[in-house]
Amino acid sequence: MNTYTKITPEIVAELSQIVGKGNIISDLERMENYGHDETSAVDYGHMPEVVVKPRTAQEIAQIMQLATRLHIPVTPRGAGSGLSGGAIPIFGGIVLSVERMNQILEIDESNLTVTAETGIITNELNNQLISHGLFFAGYPMSLETCFLGGNIAENAGGGRAVKYGVTGRYVLGLEVVTPEGKIVTLGGKVTKDVSGYDLKQLYIGSEGTLGIITKATIKLLGMPKAKSDLLVPFKTPEEAIAVVSVIMKKGLIPTSMEFMDRTSLDMSCTYLNETLPLEGVGAMLLIEIDGTDDRQVEQELMAVGDICEANGAMEVYIAEDKNTQERIWAVRRNIAEALKVYSPVQSLEDIVVPIGFIPQVLPELTRLSEKYGVTIPCYGHAGDGNLHATIVKDPKTTLGHWHDIEPKLLRELYAFIVGKLGGKISGEHGIGIKRREFLREVIPDAEYDLFCTLKKAFDPQMIMNPGKIIEIR
Repeated sequence: MNTYTKITPEIVAELSQIVGKGNIISDLERMENYGHDETSAVDYGHMPEVVVKPRTAQEIAQIMQLATRLHIPVTPRGAGSGLSGGAIPIFGGIVLSVERMNQILEIDESNLTVTAETGIITNELNNQLISHGLFFAGYPMSLETCFLGGNIAENAGGGRAVKYGVTGRYVLGLEVVTPEGKIVTLGGKVTKDVSGYDLKQLYIGSEGTLGIITKATIKLLGMPKAKSDLLVPFKTPEEAIAVVSVIMKKGLIPTSMEFMDRTSLDMSCTYLNETLPLEGVGAMLLIEIDGTDDRQVEQELMAVGDICEANGAMEVYIAEDKNTQERIWAVRRNIAEALKVYSPVQSLEDIVVPIGFIPQVLPELTRLSEKYGVTIPCYGHAGDGNLHATIVKDPKTTLGHWHDIEPKLLRELYAFIVGKLGGKISGEHGIGIKRREFLREVIPDAEYDLFCTLKKAFDPQMIMNPGKIIEIR
């Protein structure tokens, strides 16, 4: 394992000369928020030795040159809203926060692009695009808190990925600072480019292990003129899930197709003090349609509703006005928070399988739930095969029991998803530290060796977010 240089007062002073004393945090109390993300702070948290908040790529380049010279680990950090421990400084060292780099640099309407610094909140980016009739279509569900840089580093997705795809589809250009402190510009505003290796794609989804993304040029789309939602209850989760591929086969591409099992619905409604028609319901689909005009949306809405009714739907509810749409989407968005209230000790997973195999996932979750004596609510982006199977500790059991069964259950789940269904262990949350050991167990040696070769080529000193995705001893 690498032995890294500890941060000294002299190093802090050198960092202060780069970014200014007011942009350095070194006292324990103020650094506490930078020692964890949305994973368990008890299980995964680790304090940095210093937090640095640069304002420019040039300052980041100087920080990385210092880190390379002295062999100091550097952990890039956005909003800290990740769910895999990707921004946790497990070797201490420097946490490099891009929170001050939050400006939109250009909105280019003629080329349908926006160029922005990567510390901007994704929702703020879209809010500023609205007046131009444009939007960034690849944003995730947590757009109110997450940063653009984090979205790119995780290749984040969300409910709209069925129709619009994930973040990476919209990244045309990047400015990146390498571990050695070089500033590199990759791509640009063009939509086609085969001029050599597409290096920007290596940084998309790399979780900050290959370099620090400081600026991005994003492809934009015109805002849809109309949209509406369907809320569709089914007697069983299997019936609800099975409808997804039927809809897709008919050539209909909804904006979103979100799945919520009964446990998820009950907990979220209780959390929000909301009421939905749940009598006899085993699961619901929340389906959104958008388009260029009301007539087109209505036609597709009716077609999707007819398919659902022909395939076991108990009812089809249409949410046409904004208030009703917000009510039902609030239930979906707040499931994770509701589950935390029930039991803060849990493992939020984001397994992904080919959409035709989604129905096979649910019986396996039931089997594992019964075998290990845990609750596994399931919800997520059924339209692209990405499900949030959340393993929730029974509040009556001990932490010792939980720590014993959690890795065993996850190994069985991952082996089934990858080995039996050809899926992956993460569709949008990433590997980070939380799934690092499991990734090594489920991918072939040759593929893992390529990961290691790539990491060594980009980061020969192993100072760039070390210990994430892979572990090189």
